[in-house]
Amino acid sequence: MQVLSGAIGRERLHCEAPPRDQLEGQLEAFLNWIASPPAQLDGLVRAGLAHLWFLTLHPYEDGNGRLARAITDRLLAQDCKAQAQQALSGRALGISAQILREREGYTTALERCQRGDLDVTGWLSWFLEQLTAAATTNGAVIDAVRHKAAFWWSHRHSGFNSRQQKLLNRLLDAEPEGFTGAMTLRKAISLTKVSRATAWRDLSELVDQQAIEPIGEGRSRAYRIRWPGGPSPGDGA
Repeated sequence: MQVLSGAIGRERLHCEAPPRDQLEGQLEAFLNWIASPPAQLDGLVRAGLAHLWFLTLHPYEDGNGRLARAITDRLLAQDCKAQAQQALSGRALGISAQILREREGYTTALERCQRGDLDVTGWLSWFLEQLTAAATTNGAVIDAVRHKAAFWWSHRHSGFNSRQQKLLNRLLDAEPEGFTGAMTLRKAISLTKVSRATAWRDLSELVDQQAIEPIGEGRSRAYRIRWPGGPSPGDGA
């Protein structure tokens, strides 16, 4: 099995899997290692090695990347569970999404290892860097969800109309990055499909109810979420 890219006749070889007659034995060794890893092996390193090992075996014509990510997520979840007593649960989940975000670097790191002497140092360094990035992203998302829940709880009696709810959801769903350019009157009109006067009244009521706050003046005036009791997720709360 070969991993190729490029047009027919000008293919580029990225990786060549072990011969077919060795595959069953290699897979058995892999699964045994998964079931009974070395006692002192760190769980994050175990996940990184398993990902590389499975992709190097490349047992299927298609879907090897998805399966490798699933195996990796499973091993990271096991590690999180094992570390729960040390308050480290959830420390490294979300690697699949991070790999998809960094696909080019992912392919390069794999190829350097697989086409070389199989020294895994470079691959593991890249993998652990992505775990750190994934954990940072996850932390921001979790904070955004908490802020969103706190926001709706604090306004549970505010009685927003359906248009106002739509505007607020659009602002909240953009967290933790924030709504690009903030919410302007023009954007509110476009989202709710109402007149300028109605959109202005909706925004003014939301300001009065302390659900949003204005930023800027005049034509540059826009609005952002007013978080109850603290700064926004993007401010590091």
